[in-house]
Amino acid sequence: MALIVQKYGGTSVGTPERIQHVARRVARAQAEGHQVVVVVSAMSGETNRLIALSRGITANPDPRELDVVVSTGEQVTIGLLCMALHAIGVKAKSYTGAQVRILTDSAHTKARILSIDGTTLRRDLEAGHVVVVAGFQGVDGAGNITTLGRGGSDTTGVALAAALQADECQIYTDVDGVYTTDPRIVPEARKLERITFEEMLEMASLGSKVLQIRSVEFAGKYKVKLRVLSSFAEGGEGTLITTEDERPMEQPIISGIAFNRDEAKLTVLGVPDKPGTAYCILGPIAEANIDVDMIIQNVSHDGTTDLSCTVSRGDHDRAMAILEQVREQIGARDILSDTTMAKVSIVGVGMRSHPGVASLMFRTLAAESINIQMISTSEIKISVVIDEKYLELAVRVLHKAFGLDGVAS
Repeated sequence: MALIVQKYGGTSVGTPERIQHVARRVARAQAEGHQVVVVVSAMSGETNRLIALSRGITANPDPRELDVVVSTGEQVTIGLLCMALHAIGVKAKSYTGAQVRILTDSAHTKARILSIDGTTLRRDLEAGHVVVVAGFQGVDGAGNITTLGRGGSDTTGVALAAALQADECQIYTDVDGVYTTDPRIVPEARKLERITFEEMLEMASLGSKVLQIRSVEFAGKYKVKLRVLSSFAEGGEGTLITTEDERPMEQPIISGIAFNRDEAKLTVLGVPDKPGTAYCILGPIAEANIDVDMIIQNVSHDGTTDLSCTVSRGDHDRAMAILEQVREQIGARDILSDTTMAKVSIVGVGMRSHPGVASLMFRTLAAESINIQMISTSEIKISVVIDEKYLELAVRVLHKAFGLDGVAS
């Protein structure tokens, strides 16, 4: 018998019929002898509806009151799922985050989990109940309802699995696992049987939308085994996300290719080449809560240099306005920008022990006359910024060049 945490997203519980389908799946897991904790999101579209209601009252809702409103979406789902379980003869109890005592900090709309009291949940599991918990929410030390931000239900599921020392945390989504890349771009993309936490974290941060980044970080920190499964397909093992030590031998060097279309490139020309200048440029951007992704500084000529960085396209206009002010202060010559950029990344722990990965990537892109404008690397990742019009071609040729078409599913 295993203790399993199952998490179902909004599309998985989007209608009464889908909730009943989830109930039958949960009942099968319990019938197999497992103790089951279920974490659910609000029904598909419900959180957006609640936010829209709030903004219909005021353009800037108070964060504390907004949390009170949006947290009700998950409360509806846990009640409905328990009703569906009762209807097929399964004992079940529902709990909000506050009832479980998922303790968070007081950062409303983006709270972080501090601790979880699993006493009540363990008692119910031992009594033969399925426990159904509202994802995305908790309570701070003063008893205020808090929410964890977009994708927070994944984090709730992983955190509960860690607190209860579950054997596995199963994330049910609308896909049947993690693929080598987006099958809509590369039909030959294959589902991976396993991937490491490090690789999944890189894939999530680089554009893969299968799992929320914070949940992967949490799982890696507490060594919670994650499995991505489809809530719409029966059978299948999905993709197991685990430690590098548990990967089978002779895995491919590259596990997957991630990409992000949401890139804007900013270049400050003629920057005085002296200590502190980079901070003068990037500091104000950080203070405006704008995330900078890649940064490149060129070789100095005649006492000046050029500095380029990338931000999301949604932040482009604000970042440009800030840099225009900075340019005058530091005496830079000009600022250029381009909002037609995309980022393509290859990810794999095999890079650590296999030389020549970068050269193969660059050679493959060069053969298609795809110009690389920026490069960023880590131990298990190489990212390049290219013109967006070449994105899909780059993903396809790299997928083939690294042999991912032939990865067994």
